[in-house]
Amino acid sequence: MSMFENLGRFGVTIRQNHARNKAIRALNSLPAHVQKDIGWPASPPSDPQAALTSLLLGTAR
Repeated sequence: MSMFENLGRFGVTIRQNHARNKAIRALNSLPAHVQKDIGWPASPPSDPQAALTSLLLGTAR
């Protein structure tokens, strides 16, 4: 494999992770009743990461 193939695979992985995280943020920003309707597991309010994200970004995760 060439160096460019490895860089290409690395770039694809980064793009996929970015798209996944963007979708998760969008789903987490939905109201709780909509999350429940679509079966998305809402983060519990006691989740430390959700509390930190809420504090830093002003949105629940």
